[in-house]
Amino acid sequence: MSDIAYVNGKFLDINDAKVSVKDRGLLFGDGVYEVAGVIEGVLIDNAAHLKRLERSLHSIELELPLTINKLIEVQKEIIMLNSLKEGTLYFHVTRGESQNREFEFPEAPTASIVMFVQHKKIFHLTQDKLRAKVMTLPDLRWKRRDIKSIALLAQVLAKQTAHQNGCDEVWMYEDNFVTEGGSSNAFIIKDNKLISRKNNETILSGITRQAVLKLVQQESLLFDERPFTIEEAYHSSEAFYTSASVFVMPVISIDGKIIGDGNPGPLTLKLRNLYENFAKSFINQENNN
Repeated sequence: MSDIAYVNGKFLDINDAKVSVKDRGLLFGDGVYEVAGVIEGVLIDNAAHLKRLERSLHSIELELPLTINKLIEVQKEIIMLNSLKEGTLYFHVTRGESQNREFEFPEAPTASIVMFVQHKKIFHLTQDKLRAKVMTLPDLRWKRRDIKSIALLAQVLAKQTAHQNGCDEVWMYEDNFVTEGGSSNAFIIKDNKLISRKNNETILSGITRQAVLKLVQQESLLFDERPFTIEEAYHSSEAFYTSASVFVMPVISIDGKIIGDGNPGPLTLKLRNLYENFAKSFINQENNN
């Protein structure tokens, strides 16, 4: 049986889910998106994802075509219709149809919203799945990386290059300083101190990153919010990246150079365990409602 997608108020078979060929998301990449993790049929940290969605929409001067409460209803419905137990939920909002393919905003845009799910293992991964290899490449993106734009061609090309070189993720750099991953936030550990770039327009404000940093504070761990160079990353004792679809992913090599002893580091694994417990708290909240 095919999955069910949501398109502008309708739940449809994924094969019948369509938007206009003049949708500005297709023509200009004029839209924003979110990806949220799901375990045991429950969205993880959904409120934070929705707040970021609202920030992104505000940044591109676009209004959500339905209320937040209605959006949450749609999210829960599509999870139920697809019997999604574990995986991710993707949704995007575009500026809708553009009759004459003009760059300027339509005078009265009708925003378009699309949503679908992916069934995949993201929770309690086996040790052999927690061994990511990273490749570094120049960051060729625009300057407003804090907006979660659907225009992802630079990341697509970078991640494809990493894939062709046997790597799981790409870490992009600018002026020899790592910005972030192709679809994740980058961390290294030196002298038992976590290091990650400061949250500003040069990176996306990762929801998993945000949660991990709160856990770091709760555990009284050392953290330095600053850029780090590729060379620093090569000589770090541990490295990892974070995202809604991988939680906390240990890195065992960068550009073929072994990190630490070539195994997931103890502090990284501790943070992954802490984040998994954090994720489970949303299941407990849902069960208690």
